[in-house]
Amino acid sequence: MKNYIYIICFLVLSSCSQTKNSCDDQSNGFAPFDGQTVMMGSQATVDVFNQIDAAWAAKDWDLLASFVADDATLTFEDGQTASNGQEFISIIIAEYDEYMASDSGWGWTTTYAFAIKPSKPEGTDYPNNRGEWVSAGFQGTDGFYMEWYQIDDGKLISWSQTKQDSNE
Repeated sequence: MKNYIYIICFLVLSSCSQTKNSCDDQSNGFAPFDGQTVMMGSQATVDVFNQIDAAWAAKDWDLLASFVADDATLTFEDGQTASNGQEFISIIIAEYDEYMASDSGWGWTTTYAFAIKPSKPEGTDYPNNRGEWVSAGFQGTDGFYMEWYQIDDGKLISWSQTKQDSNE
């Protein structure tokens, strides 16, 4: 009887100690390159986005520029482009000055943000494989903005912005 108790205890303990998860990464949808699907990204990437958004709102231009990688690809809704932190900030400051001169105000409310990442099919080195992507939406004083942030190692390497004009 004593041996049966030991055997049962051993079986129970060994069945509870299995830590390997046999579930595959959940994905859905498709991405632009052959074989890619879309998966959820991490909260850590959303946290970097939140830091970028906070620096932008506080007009902390030096901090905001520090998040931008050299040779980044940054495209504003009006077609202006920048490739580094200083160029990015210069465009933002010019837009800020224009808004303030027109008395239309400057500011926004962030309405959503989530991170995704494409799957990385074996043997591929697609440009969208770097880091993760944050999709964010903002209600601005002059319309609704949708933006994509490609963040890799805490740096903004790609960013694009679209705008829906306000109906007012």
